[in-house]
Amino acid sequence: MRFPLAILGITAMAGSALADTRLASWDVDLTRDGPGLLLRDILRESDDILAVVDAIVAAKADVLLLTSFDYDAGGAALGAFADLLAARGADYPLRIAQATNRGLPSGQDLNGNGRLGEAEDAYGWGRFYGEGAMALLSRLPLTGDLRDHTADQGRLASSGLWVVPLGPLDVIAFAATTPAFGNETRNAAEIAQAAALIEGRFVLIGKPNLDPAAGAGDRAVMASLLADSRLQDPLAGQPTAHWPDPIGALRVDYILPAAEILVAGAGVIPHDNAAFGAHSLVYIDIADVP
Repeated sequence: MRFPLAILGITAMAGSALADTRLASWDVDLTRDGPGLLLRDILRESDDILAVVDAIVAAKADVLLLTSFDYDAGGAALGAFADLLAARGADYPLRIAQATNRGLPSGQDLNGNGRLGEAEDAYGWGRFYGEGAMALLSRLPLTGDLRDHTADQGRLASSGLWVVPLGPLDVIAFAATTPAFGNETRNAAEIAQAAALIEGRFVLIGKPNLDPAAGAGDRAVMASLLADSRLQDPLAGQPTAHWPDPIGALRVDYILPAAEILVAGAGVIPHDNAAFGAHSLVYIDIADVP
């Protein structure tokens, strides 16, 4: 198991301590053309970085999953990004970036074109190791061992699959491959893999990349997950990403808490900033965890 790059303030936490807690997920599209370039742009405080930072500060999330965020083994990019957030009033002491399958060479010709070492030949699509991975920021402390399922089932997870204990909650975080470009079967299998982990007081959060009613993929898989009586869907029917026609608006980002968790509110924060990519930030506000 790889450990998070930062674990601060590990203490026990009662369920009532989660009252008025906001969990959010956002595909921030902070990917670059090569390793180290995201860190460079964060340190330069480039315009797109600052735009994302300002939006996160305004969202006031207590726990935030970032998808499409480049990973580096030393956690330098996430650390610099979190420091930039802290300087603007959004301090996240817990910063998690686990080893990923994105850009991890498989050593095989997975796309069958007779060439090795291409982005499609990695366990998870990536032109370099860590491209478009995921990270988690939290004001809540880690209260147990993080369980990393990224390497399970022949490295099925295209990015990562984590179970992160935060107080009484198990936050199940993942980002599945797109079902387009011949990836329908893998996308469905990744969603099933994450769904198999739900039990107890959980929140399933991230980017399944699948709309239950429109777009590419095995939509019945998503519809079946949303119908599971063990969870609730506070943002039912709301699109979370907007692409040009003919794709249009789709729901591909989700936060699905256990059915017994008391949810005070939920929302999708729209934007018209091209620097943010297609996805909007989604959030839920937890009132209590019985």
